[in-house]
Amino acid sequence: MSSLRLLTSVARRASSIPLGRRGYAEVNDKLKLSLVLPHQSIFTSTDVVQVNIAAEAGDMGILANHVPSIEALRPGVVEVIETTGASKKWFTSSGFATVHPNNKLTINVVEAAPLEQFSLEAVRTNLAEVLKVASGSGSEADKTEARIEADVYEALQHALAK
Repeated sequence: MSSLRLLTSVARRASSIPLGRRGYAEVNDKLKLSLVLPHQSIFTSTDVVQVNIAAEAGDMGILANHVPSIEALRPGVVEVIETTGASKKWFTSSGFATVHPNNKLTINVVEAAPLEQFSLEAVRTNLAEVLKVASGSGSEADKTEARIEADVYEALQHALAK
């Protein structure tokens, strides 16, 4: 019975603590984006309106006042919508996105390139080649490496087909 009294007491105290309310981002709210590769910074605390990422848990859009979180990135597109309304897209191989309090977003990626630098025909050709290796009679290491390459090429092909 004493544990029930303890829980009831804690519940009463917790309900009296004021909690900050979260709401939708205002039109004037901006997100400070840092998009970083090991050898280059694409954005450094730059004001943007929205960032769309390909997270392992699914695609997500991040606006100002987003709940803090850490997301693993899968191969896919990172789209940045700037304050001018212009949209820039990069294809990333993998990485992490960290949403910090106070409207800060840090994206650390292993590799990234502007989406317009890729050719759909070249991606399809390379995908066909790695699928042959993945289903061939090579070593398990070669097959595994080819499957990883195929995943990246398939994600890239999907991004270019949009």
